[in-house]
This record gives sequence, C-alpha cells and structure tokens, in this order.
Amino acid sequence: MPVNPPPAPTLSGDLLTIHRLLQSPAQIQRRLRTIQDMRFIADQVLTQRYRSAGGAVLYEVSEPIFNTRPIEAVSPGSEYPKDVTAEGAAALAAVSKWGQATRLTDERIKRNARPGNELDRVLRKVVNTVIKHIDTITMSAVASAVTATQAAGDDWVASTATILRDIELAVADIEDLQMGYRPDTIVMSNTKYAYLASDEKIANLRQRETRDNPVYGGEVEVIGGLVVVKAPLSVLPSDDVWILDSMQLGGMADEAEVDPGYTVAEMAVQVQSERLARQDGWEVWGRRITVPVIQEPAAGIKITGTNPA
Repeated sequence: MPVNPPPAPTLSGDLLTIHRLLQSPAQIQRRLRTIQDMRFIADQVLTQRYRSAGGAVLYEVSEPIFNTRPIEAVSPGSEYPKDVTAEGAAALAAVSKWGQATRLTDERIKRNARPGNELDRVLRKVVNTVIKHIDTITMSAVASAVTATQAAGDDWVASTATILRDIELAVADIEDLQMGYRPDTIVMSNTKYAYLASDEKIANLRQRETRDNPVYGGEVEVIGGLVVVKAPLSVLPSDDVWILDSMQLGGMADEAEVDPGYTVAEMAVQVQSERLARQDGWEVWGRRITVPVIQEPAAGIKITGTNPA
C-alpha cells in the first residue's frame, strides 16, 4: 500500500546520491547552475569573445573607424577615389590557466543533515575563488589600458556632489571622440553605489509612486542609460568609477576546448572531481583558461575625485 506522503530519504541514500553526483560531470554541471549569485564582473565589462589558438590570441588595438583620405565630390562617369583601410596595432596575449583545488571528506558529507549542502559549499568556494581572481586581473587590465579621466565636480560624499552630471560629462567625453563608441556600463565599488543610491538629487529625479526605488529594497540597475555594475573594492585597482562601452572595450579570450573529465558552466569555469579512496574523500577543483583583451582603450573613461579628500 503506498505511503502518503512518501517517507523522507534515508541518510545512506543521500550519501549514495552525492557520491554518484561527484562521479558525474553532467550532474556537477546541473549543480553549478543552481548557484545563481555567482557572476563574473569581467564578462559584464568585456563582453566580446575571442578564440585562442596555440595558447594565445592575436588582436588589433584601437582600430580606426575612419579612412585617412577625405571623401570627394564624384563627377558623373568618374571612378570613386580609393583609400586603404587603416588597421590597428597588432597585439598578442597569452592565455593562462587559473585554478584551485579543495577537498571534501566523507565525514563532512555524512555529518551534515543535508549532504548536498556540503557539496554546494565546496563548489561555491572554488568557483568564487576563480571569479575573484579573474575579475581582479581583468579590472587591473582595464585600469591600465583606460587612460582618459574626467574629474568629478565634488566628491560623492559631499552635499554639493553632482553625481549624475559627473556621469553625463564622462559619457560626453567618450562620445565626442567620434569613434562610434556608445557607453553602456558604469563600474563602481559597493560603497560608491551606496552614495549613488542614496543621493538626494538623483532620488528627486526618480519616478514617484513606485516600489522599485532603493528605499523599498529595489536597486539602481540603470542610470543615464548605463547598466550599473557593482564590484567589491578588493577586485578594483582603485575606488574610482569607470564608464565604458562594453561592446567595444574588449573581451575575454577563453580556451574553449574542454579536457576529458571536466564539466563547464555558463560562466566558463571548468570543474572536475576525483575520488581519493585511501583518504576517504573527494578532491574538487575548478579553473578558467582565459586572458582579458583590451581592444579599444578609448572606449572607457575613469571618473576621478569621487573620494573625500
């Protein structure tokens, strides 16, 4: 006679499920998909995707969008004047394999009332460690390549701060280059976001009678047409604010081929596990084989002077 509701699974059954999961790359991949809060800042800032060949990627830096010869009036029946399309400076970047391993013992699995939580915790730590390092080297590369700056009218803590004007002026500086750049992203620390979200001048410009304002638990996702990307200060080279065209600035060059035994998530992190029979445990490691590529340094600008003196 069927039991309703069905009984809870036994602990031994849970343990067997977790061990089978660790042996299956496909099941690990499904587990990674459930970790929704992990996302690379690097992939939001550098949205282009490059394919590496032989462990490196060849690309052009600051490719001109105009020809050097001006256009001319063409008489009927005459040939059009010709020009040679200008090319950017060639650059080469070598991909690196960034990764880390950790151990998950049988004792940790079976002593948790929900053994799957231990696996999730291990996967989260491994992937988060990879994400933090990739984001750090990516933002360092962005800061080194983007040399244009726009001084803030006042620091963003002061009552006389003009945060929205600072942002719009920085956008104008990029667009005035007439290089086809369209700024779409603003990157700042969590602290700078707090100043932005609580700025009274910006609050007065927000739509009234709406529940998505920060005071009700909502977030400032877009300001001045720019997608707001918050980053921990630990991954930023400085506590400044960057505005950029994420479609033009550059991209991540990942080594797309997956070696045997690995599973790869949408976030491009490759994960594998191995049974350590004599040590009663598992070794789980993750990696990403990639390099940030900054192709159009002029597609970004840094707002300086936002910190109190």
